[in-house]
Amino acid sequence: MSRREEYEKRAEELLAPIVELNGFELVDVEYVKEAGNWYLRGYIDKPGGITVNDCETVSRAFSDKLDENDFIEDSYIMEISSPGLDRPLKKDKDFERNMGKLVEIRTYRPIEKQKEFCGILTAYDSNSVTIDEDGTERVFDKKDTALIRLAIEF
Repeated sequence: MSRREEYEKRAEELLAPIVELNGFELVDVEYVKEAGNWYLRGYIDKPGGITVNDCETVSRAFSDKLDENDFIEDSYIMEISSPGLDRPLKKDKDFERNMGKLVEIRTYRPIEKQKEFCGILTAYDSNSVTIDEDGTERVFDKKDTALIRLAIEF
């Protein structure tokens, strides 16, 4: 396990109880380097959406837990936010929550000369995702997908 993965795992173990106590869902935790700075990000959600006050409540409690445990060696910036409308679908919970909804799939390599697909999410398992694209069932291996997210309709 890499140091980054270890930090994400430990942060998730500290953050999950705080998020659940407040009635929210922990969507994801990431530890990434951007523009020379390390960021520890927690993404939370709830039906109807997350407010700034929700993020502040979780952020304060999480900051205290991070200070108590002090396991990250680097200097970092901690952020708690909503995952946003265009977040990627990664976990089983993401796929369950979005069954029957319109999703966008981008593949690493062209399939039938295209790399972008859009359709209704009809099934998923640990290895594949199935969509209904205008009446045609398409099955994608997850390992071949660069991105799966909700399609935003205008």
